[in-house]
Amino acid sequence: MILIADSGSTKTDWAAVEEGKIISRIQTKGMNPFFQTEEEMTTELENVLLPQLEQKPVTSAYFYGAGCTVEKSPIVAEVLRKTLKITQNVEVHSDMLGAARGLCGRDHGIVCILGTGSNSCLYDGQGLIANVSPLGFILGDEGSGAVLGKLLVGDLLKNQLGEDLKEKFLKQYSLTPSEIIDRVYRKPFPNRFLASLSPFIAENIHIPAIRKLVKDSFLAFLRRNVMQYDKHQIYKVNFIGSIAYYYKEILTEAVEECALHMGKIMRAPMEGLIEYHN
Repeated sequence: MILIADSGSTKTDWAAVEEGKIISRIQTKGMNPFFQTEEEMTTELENVLLPQLEQKPVTSAYFYGAGCTVEKSPIVAEVLRKTLKITQNVEVHSDMLGAARGLCGRDHGIVCILGTGSNSCLYDGQGLIANVSPLGFILGDEGSGAVLGKLLVGDLLKNQLGEDLKEKFLKQYSLTPSEIIDRVYRKPFPNRFLASLSPFIAENIHIPAIRKLVKDSFLAFLRRNVMQYDKHQIYKVNFIGSIAYYYKEILTEAVEECALHMGKIMRAPMEGLIEYHN
C-alpha cells in the first residue's frame, strides 16, 4: 500500500492506494514543518492517521506540502519513515510540485495555485524549471483569496463601493472598521482573515464593481507572473485551488483576454497525484 498526501497549513488529505485504487481517504491536521515540530507532526500521525490505516503496512509515501522546502523536506520525510515504518520509498515535495503533477502529470505546462495565497511555475513533466516568486499578500499574491479580501476591504472602507454594501459587509461579519484594522495589522495570520472574506465577494459578484475587482486581480496575476514564463503563448495554463475553482468563469475570461490557452481548473490535486503515482 502507498500513501499520497496533499498538505496545507490547516489540513492534510491522505489517500491510501493499492494497485491504483483508493482503499481509504483520511484527513488530518496540516503538517507544515515551518510551524510544527517533529513531535507535533508525529503525534498527529500516531493519533489520527495510523488508527485509520488498520495496521496495513505502508511501502511508500509521497507527501506534497506547504512549507516543504529543500531544507525542511528531510524533517517531514524522517517523521513519515519512523512513524509509519515505511519499508521502501519516502518522497517529500512542495505543494507547487504537487499541483504540477496533479494537473499536468508528465506533460509540459504552466501551473498556478490560487487559494489563500497564489503561486505559479513552469513545469517540464518532471520538475519545476521556472518560478516567479509570489512575494506574499503584501507585495504580490495577485489573484489570491488574501489579496481579493484586501482589495475588498480597502474599497469598502475607502467608500468606493457605496454605503449600503459597506454596511451590509460590516453587519454580516460583525466587524467595525477599527476591528478590521486590528485583524490585519496586529493579529496573527492576516492573510487567512482576508481570504475568509471571499464568500462575501462570491455572494455579490453580480455587482459590476465587485466583478471588476476580481477580474483585475486575475489579470494582474497573469501579467505579473504567468506571462513571464518562456513559451507562455504556447503552453496551457492550469489552475488549482479554491479561488480558481469558484471563480472559474471570470478566470477563464481573464486568460482569454491575455491571449493565453486555458488548461485544467481543479479544486485539489489528489486525483491527478494518484494517477501520477500509479
